[in-house]
Amino acid sequence: MKNLLILLIKIYWLVIPPEKRRKCIFRTSCSKHVYETITNEGFISGLNALIYRFKNCRSGAYIIENSSGETQIILPNQQILNEMEISERFTKNKYNYGKICDH
Repeated sequence: MKNLLILLIKIYWLVIPPEKRRKCIFRTSCSKHVYETITNEGFISGLNALIYRFKNCRSGAYIIENSSGETQIILPNQQILNEMEISERFTKNKYNYGKICDH
């Protein structure tokens, strides 16, 4: 199963060019994160990473600026991520605050 999931990710990378892929809210894209998790930690960890990302990398997340001026994101599961975990497209433009609706 591990090899099948890795193969599916590689096919996704080959078939869909980067500019046509959905824009991930995480700094490390979902496919890259799942691929790295599978190869480094095994199939079960990779599958859990896929499920987590699928549930949280979608609309329903909110970008906020905390009291110290750092950009944060509140995921649909209410987890708060710090600036280093958020895609740079959100941290570069400080006017992107609010609900993310591009998924």
